[in-house]
Amino acid sequence: MSPTPRGKHAGVVRRVRQQLEAVLPDGLAAFEVSSIAMPGDPDDYVTPDLVVLPVEWEDDDRRLADPQDAALAVEVIPPWEKSREIRDKADWYAVALVPVLLAVDPRKSTWVLYSRPDGGAYQDVLHGKYGEPVPLPAPLAFDVATDGLPEYGTSPQP
Repeated sequence: MSPTPRGKHAGVVRRVRQQLEAVLPDGLAAFEVSSIAMPGDPDDYVTPDLVVLPVEWEDDDRRLADPQDAALAVEVIPPWEKSREIRDKADWYAVALVPVLLAVDPRKSTWVLYSRPDGGAYQDVLHGKYGEPVPLPAPLAFDVATDGLPEYGTSPQP
């Protein structure tokens, strides 16, 4: 089992969620602790830190959300994750056709926005750093502010 992420990890998720909830179009909501299924493989799924789904998801008894229902997945990179694992995760979302993935990296104070999945890869990849807004594409079509997002320190605590 992976270690529990730091409080700063949770802080990034909370701050992004607050921004999303203030501007999401009617019918969409931001959810934590919700997993997305891989089409055609009921045993393969991923649990992003935050996912934007139809609000009806809160009344759904299924264990896994359909990837085509996800408008946005947000992954906050934990301190121990390797670059290869981050690339593999982005590829997984692209194969599942999740239209937009935002990866926030508090280790480096950077973010990457992936969009337009096709052929198992995202066609558009935009890199940015804290302080630069993340321009989410339609149907969300607003900027996520990144100034002031928590950054990981060098704490020796596990």
